[in-house]
Amino acid sequence: MSRRGRRLAGACTSAIAAGLLVTGVALTTPPRARPDGDGGVGVAVGAYLHYGTPGVERMQELSRWLGGTELRAGHTYLPGDTWANIEGAPDSLRSWARWRRARADRLFVLNVPMLDHNERGVPDARVAELIRSGARGEYDHHFRRLARRLVALGVPDTVIVLGWEMNGFDYTHRCRPDPENWKRYWRRITAAMRSVEGQRFRFDFAPNRGVDAIAWTKCYPGDDVVDVIGMDSYDQPPGDSFDEQVTQPYGLQQQVDFARAHGKPISYPEWGLFRNGDNPEYMGRMLDWIQEHRPLYHSITDYCPHGVWQCTHNPRSARVFRDFLSAEGDRERAFGFDGGVRTGRP
Repeated sequence: MSRRGRRLAGACTSAIAAGLLVTGVALTTPPRARPDGDGGVGVAVGAYLHYGTPGVERMQELSRWLGGTELRAGHTYLPGDTWANIEGAPDSLRSWARWRRARADRLFVLNVPMLDHNERGVPDARVAELIRSGARGEYDHHFRRLARRLVALGVPDTVIVLGWEMNGFDYTHRCRPDPENWKRYWRRITAAMRSVEGQRFRFDFAPNRGVDAIAWTKCYPGDDVVDVIGMDSYDQPPGDSFDEQVTQPYGLQQQVDFARAHGKPISYPEWGLFRNGDNPEYMGRMLDWIQEHRPLYHSITDYCPHGVWQCTHNPRSARVFRDFLSAEGDRERAFGFDGGVRTGRP
């Protein structure tokens, strides 16, 4: 999600202050059925709750709201303000690592910025200089330190969402100022992290849906350094309807086709409601899309205006989400719902 979106989210919910990092948790969804709590079968379903330790604690509350659905994966973001934080300095990583180690079937997903000052409005010319420095290997040591920290914490199989939304306009780690060197830089980072003994990382390439600042295919660094083809997708233009979000250039269908052509699983690290408001049709269509195409994981952004549990602004969509994913839900009733569900934390 863009920096502008994060600021808007901070203004919409009392639970999260502006500028906090996005984190999610995940649930288990068996194929062609609602979650049954079997732990480890099917798609890992995510929901933003909190970037740090409170996110782990809120998993139990979300599980109750979803009728006891088993929570199976966690998702958080490293701050992109300083290199120390990109190296894994935040102490909350310990909490997420303890949670991950508690069960063998859990999945830990970590968004990792490629450059510091990642939300500072750095101009294109400077971004291009930084990307070239990265392509020459000047920042390799930061990513080796991160890899060593993750291995030491006992999460060597972390899914790394590296340089997310790189096709956009906002982040310093954006691709458009120098796509060729950006790809070389990605390759340097993955080589540095994979050089650490004991690692089993998977790297997730996750652009925004649509063209945005640059066609995301121009930023793809190669099959040997990408393990998952992700996409961040919110209910907003370009794509006023869900059908348009599927068929638009560089949209949902192109992601699925691209991943299939390259032999990769897909993911949706960020998705949710946005400029089209409380839209139960979108919610149902997106959940059906996810169930049909079986991503490795997906994570709805659960704060206002995007969310369905910690945000009370979207009651009709909340009912669809809950009934689709709940162990006690009723999918037929979900799609006919027309209002009145309680969506706050229990």
